[in-house]
Amino acid sequence: MDQPPKAALKVKKEEPAEEEPTSSKKSNNPTSLSWGFKTREVRVTKIPNHFQVKKTENILILVAFSIGLGSMWRFPYLCHKNGGGSFLLMYLILLLLLGIPLLYMEMIIGQWLRMDSIRAWKQLVPWLSGLGYSSILACVLVSLYNSALISWSLFYLGQSFDYPPPWEHCPMLENISVTEAPCLRTVPHQYFWYHNTLRASKQIEEGIEVLVVNAALCLFATWVILYIIMTIRIKISVLMLIFSIFFPCILLLCFFIRCLFLQGAMASLRRLVTTDLSFLSSLETWRQAGGHVLYSLGLGMGTIITFSSYQTRGDNYIKLASFMAMVNLMTSLLSTAIIFLVLGFWTTTSGSSCVEKTVSNLVKLITKGVLPQAVWPPQDIIHKHPMEYLHWVSQLPRNLQEEVVHFSLPCSILVQKEKFMEGPGLAYVAFSQAVSLFPGSSFWAIIFFTALVVTGLGTMITLLEGIVLPLQSSVPTSTKHPKLIPVIVCLGGLLGSLVFTSRSGSYVVFLFDDHLVPMVLVIIVVFQNLSLAWVYGVKRFRAEMFGQLGRLVWAPFTFLWSYVTLPTLLALLTIYFLNLYHRESLYYISWNGSMSQEVKQPYQKIVLGWVTFLSALALLPMLVYPLQHWWQLDNQIICEIVEKSSSSKKAETRPNKGNQWPAHPLRRFTLRVQDKGQALLPGKGPTEGYFLHPQTTLANKDSENYTNFSLQGGSLTYP
Repeated sequence: MDQPPKAALKVKKEEPAEEEPTSSKKSNNPTSLSWGFKTREVRVTKIPNHFQVKKTENILILVAFSIGLGSMWRFPYLCHKNGGGSFLLMYLILLLLLGIPLLYMEMIIGQWLRMDSIRAWKQLVPWLSGLGYSSILACVLVSLYNSALISWSLFYLGQSFDYPPPWEHCPMLENISVTEAPCLRTVPHQYFWYHNTLRASKQIEEGIEVLVVNAALCLFATWVILYIIMTIRIKISVLMLIFSIFFPCILLLCFFIRCLFLQGAMASLRRLVTTDLSFLSSLETWRQAGGHVLYSLGLGMGTIITFSSYQTRGDNYIKLASFMAMVNLMTSLLSTAIIFLVLGFWTTTSGSSCVEKTVSNLVKLITKGVLPQAVWPPQDIIHKHPMEYLHWVSQLPRNLQEEVVHFSLPCSILVQKEKFMEGPGLAYVAFSQAVSLFPGSSFWAIIFFTALVVTGLGTMITLLEGIVLPLQSSVPTSTKHPKLIPVIVCLGGLLGSLVFTSRSGSYVVFLFDDHLVPMVLVIIVVFQNLSLAWVYGVKRFRAEMFGQLGRLVWAPFTFLWSYVTLPTLLALLTIYFLNLYHRESLYYISWNGSMSQEVKQPYQKIVLGWVTFLSALALLPMLVYPLQHWWQLDNQIICEIVEKSSSSKKAETRPNKGNQWPAHPLRRFTLRVQDKGQALLPGKGPTEGYFLHPQTTLANKDSENYTNFSLQGGSLTYP
């Protein structure tokens, strides 16, 4: 065999180098972080032109959403329940630390990615793609019980066409003694709410299988209206949004001015602006204030990201987020002020004051001959306990009792405390009282409850489109059948919300609103904040924003996302868990019909079990997607190992078994050879190999073309 000429070859050991990703791979392949999550180099989606013309409409949607049911219904009863001014102070603190920064975060994500809530998180952090679907499920939970609120408003609107409205006077019930008559123990507005609107049971476990016909019909009408609006939204939405923004505010301002002149109103309004420091140490108050910040601004529901994706570039989202928060706050304060004024009026006119006015009214009616002399009240009755008045009325004949009760003033004979009513129906009861103060109360009732229905429908449309739009972009069949998903969503919403029309439906609403939905929203927003600030990275996010939008994200917001909002959310989440699972007894406000007053009832364990089940169901996609990605990654690694092993086995196959290639991998060698036609092939050891003749290629290599060599002191020698 011919031998190649001897030459001194310098050999350099070289470790295997990692492949550099190309520029095309950077935009598509995930980037691995130290803790194993995957993020992506984001490729921005271009929005079609027909979406960009909706800029004004989308801004109106966000503003209308900020002054919806959360500010007119939820905030007042939470503020009344948690100390007035103390709750307001906590809400302001959390609004600045949590609300505005997180609202800006969701807005800027939607503007940057041009994607709905489902695709946005898939693009940013594939391991947490379930965030978008969990937001959809949270939106479903909110829309279910919000539809019940609209059905209550529709019921009040239907009753407003009677003159006078039926809540101004409550009827005398048969087979009930006068000392148990609800008209003398509470105001007729509260009686109408519990007995006519809800027909409420005594406990949440009672009457859950019995539907209230009027409430069920109003709920059906609500979902029919929502479906119609969803299908023809482009034609009527702008006018409806403008109406839902300005008209309720004008009505609230009129009610506020009228209620300022009520007896005892200013004393109650003073409680709204007075801070009790003892409430600042209440974890329960902090919990409800933090939950309402997320609920009222729509954080964690995906609606902000979805609608912000339709905006044109260059919009100042810091101003828009601040404007939304301020509009929400001002509407909430105006609604709460009206309700506090009405509560002050009820507190002042109840008890002895109510007895004195009622006796004076009876004397006038007797003098005019409307009532007989037999019902002339005792002279010293106004100086005695109100129960003495009830005892005197009970001594009268049955027919006279009914006349006295019928002509009694609409106030409570029994003494009422400041917390006259604590249930979630406080806004409906108080606003019906405010409407009754105007001349021609039926006309004002029609106007106000029409505005309340329209406001609720505007909120619901935003919620439903936050569900429908992402699903339409994710489900391929929706392009051929665009109305399929709205039909499924509205039909499912109707069936799912029927539970709120049962006799204990208002208690289920309170359960959803106070425990289930806020806890789910806190968990979702925790993962959103964690994903953007720490998984994707704030610095990387700021660089992307500068490249896409031409300006940096405001630095204080990035600091808040990293070091303030996330710890605060985790603290809120801890309070929610302690409140739900480690508190001795959770209670809700129920109605005792025999006593005609609200009472506190403890939740049963099965009810809290349902809260756990529904919250786990809503958060399930956040767990499923990491498992799915782990499974796919594991399968991918196994496939790569199998492919490598099969390719190595093919390379090892030789005609002569004595000269087969080694099966184990070795280090690479780089040879600097005078004759460039010579090459080095790996051998059995780290310093051995084979020398290849210039005429030989890897395709036709055999044992005749190899020469053994050995490495000695950095130079290559061969026999």
